[in-house]
Amino acid sequence: MRTDIIRAAAVQIAPDLTGRAGTIERVLNAIADAADKGAQFIVFPETFVPYYPYFSFVLPPVQQGSAHLELYSEAVVVPSPETQAVADAARKRGVVIVLGVNERDHGSLYNTQLIFDADGTLALKRRKITPTYHERMVWGQGDGAGLKVVDTKVGRVGALACWEHYNPLARYALMTQGQRHRLADGRANPIAASRSQAAESHARRLHDLHHLARRPPSGRAADRG
Repeated sequence: MRTDIIRAAAVQIAPDLTGRAGTIERVLNAIADAADKGAQFIVFPETFVPYYPYFSFVLPPVQQGSAHLELYSEAVVVPSPETQAVADAARKRGVVIVLGVNERDHGSLYNTQLIFDADGTLALKRRKITPTYHERMVWGQGDGAGLKVVDTKVGRVGALACWEHYNPLARYALMTQGQRHRLADGRANPIAASRSQAAESHARRLHDLHHLARRPPSGRAADRG
């Protein structure tokens, strides 16, 4: 029996657009479901909690104020009861989890990726270095401190968000650290680019995109789970 096979789950569900609590509930349910099916490595899309700032696509900046404030109020503090709930789920199920969140830190929001090891330890918190285009109206800039590959139960894991895969120095930083698995989350991440970059470093690539459920014609809330 091969011992180098890792069963991974790229979770494709919609967030609860009403707020953080509902999305975290969906995260925990998805972890339990994936673990019951044998997943050892479970990943979620970019800024899944509470939700990606879709408003930034459809509203001009001058009209984004109220939506931005709502996102700010629902964003995740690290650490917090929400991150502890995910850590507890990782430890209970013995799985490695990568979760994208809108992180609130003082007066700013950040596009943040959290890697939880199977013992519940928060192995890495990293922020997207440069938000893309309209995202700069929503998120602050990260820095290179999070360009790390961490040891986990499933091997050495690195992560980049969306268009960071077009940044050759960010990719190289992870390659030089011997990444075994590359998480490529994003809203519309260039799949071919992330695939070729994983091949460059002889790493496995796990790709996860956003998903939204359509509201029924009746106006009743759709089941986004």
